[in-house]
Amino acid sequence: MSDTAATEEAPRRRPGGRAARVAARAAGPAGDKRPVRPGMSGGRYAPLSESECRQVYEAALSLLEEIGMGSPIQEFIDVVTAAGGHVIEDRLHFPRALVEDAISTAASSFTWYGFDDNRSIDVGGDRVHFGTAGAAVSVWDHETRRHRPSTLLDVYDVARLVDTLEHIHFHVRTLVPRDMVEARDLDLNTAYAVAMGTTMPIGTSFFQPEHVVETVEMFDQMLGGRTGSFAERPFCVANNTFVVPPLRYAEDAAEAMVAQVRAGMPINLLSAGQAGATSPAALAGSLAQALAECLSALTFVNLMKPGHPCVMGLWPFVSDLRTGAMTGGSGAEAVLNAAAAQMANWLNLPSGVPAGMADSKMPDNQAGHEKGMTVALAGNAGANLVYESAGMLASLLACSFEGLVIDNDMLGAVNRTVRGIEVNPETLSTEVIREVVHGAGHFLDQDQTLSIMQTEYVYPEIGDRLSPEDWFDAGATSADERAREHVRKVLSTHFPSHIPPDVDAAVRDRFDIHLPVGELTGTSRW
Repeated sequence: MSDTAATEEAPRRRPGGRAARVAARAAGPAGDKRPVRPGMSGGRYAPLSESECRQVYEAALSLLEEIGMGSPIQEFIDVVTAAGGHVIEDRLHFPRALVEDAISTAASSFTWYGFDDNRSIDVGGDRVHFGTAGAAVSVWDHETRRHRPSTLLDVYDVARLVDTLEHIHFHVRTLVPRDMVEARDLDLNTAYAVAMGTTMPIGTSFFQPEHVVETVEMFDQMLGGRTGSFAERPFCVANNTFVVPPLRYAEDAAEAMVAQVRAGMPINLLSAGQAGATSPAALAGSLAQALAECLSALTFVNLMKPGHPCVMGLWPFVSDLRTGAMTGGSGAEAVLNAAAAQMANWLNLPSGVPAGMADSKMPDNQAGHEKGMTVALAGNAGANLVYESAGMLASLLACSFEGLVIDNDMLGAVNRTVRGIEVNPETLSTEVIREVVHGAGHFLDQDQTLSIMQTEYVYPEIGDRLSPEDWFDAGATSADERAREHVRKVLSTHFPSHIPPDVDAAVRDRFDIHLPVGELTGTSRW
């Protein structure tokens, strides 16, 4: 047979070849064609009825009007009393009309910017986003199977890892760097490490108001050096735990809140009472108290600066009443935080709740079911921001690199449940069914099957779907073992470069940065 004849008889190949098709499938569809993406519409799950939402709201207004908030700082007293509030025995009381005016004035949505504009998110409405948070003091060490103290390098490495995880949409720091002894060093260096590690929207917290001012100056420097650059496109939200439940302000955090408003930094107004300990054991009472506390801060912020971007951070935790210990992975926690999201959305205010706070000490089956349950309920309740949804263990005392990767798979699956099922003449597939019944008898080669393979279905990154035989042949690895290899690969190669070296040098000249500059382009441990 001649070469010409062989060429003529050879089957025609699709343009690009098999390798190109495999690469295209791996990359997945772009933009709004993906099966899940940031800001899917939630809210199908509603643990509270309309009447119950109204009752919780009325109880919160009564708490603020009749009991008030204890230990108010002078700025709070001056602003609130000038608008009609009053102080009785060191408690700041909020008339109902004053709170309702603040709700009507408050921003119902805002843009949380990323260094990369394509990663900015719109917070509000029924849009759901999953992200990290926490103040863990230890890291789960995969090799030793123990927890070790967290460091500044861990904060940076977590940010670098999260930067690559598709189903995490924002990154609030997960770890407290225990090698930072002074509060100023801790606040500035945490903010620096998180900002250097990812281009997505970020968040952190602050011990003192002056640290807020310095951090914003550092962010201005990162954005080119012009004063006010950060305020024009704020990419960092402050987690501000302004309250010591029940119904009492935390002085330093309240003063930091004043600084955050003046600096143009969005605020997660965070109330974290613990049902049965610092809030009522009755879940409805815990919810009402959290709402009252957050509404008090929302009122102050909007009197100080109407429309300043805020998140209603109702974070009602629960206790294991047998011991009094905080539990983050219980059914009570799941339904309570879903209800918290529903309440904020009911008021047309940006909502943020915690979920994924596994009580398990390692990324195991217990962690999986605790995270899946709590995150799924929060997302389907329509929480705009689901904090702590990845990586957290030991009731927020620990963070796991492997857990972040495993939980990324979970978040993709949960987000698919948030999306729901689209029902229309095309998706009802009657004509496709007709063709299969009178044809091949299966749907594998149908154009519809191929066309929606990557627009309807979410596939895990490290989750296993092999047959038992193939799994054994592939090494019989566990999820955390596969996740560990993924972590090694990412953290050995991924070094974000959105802050140019000369800008970083200018930051280091001005601020006492403890993260070694060499870690920005190479790793000392992965």
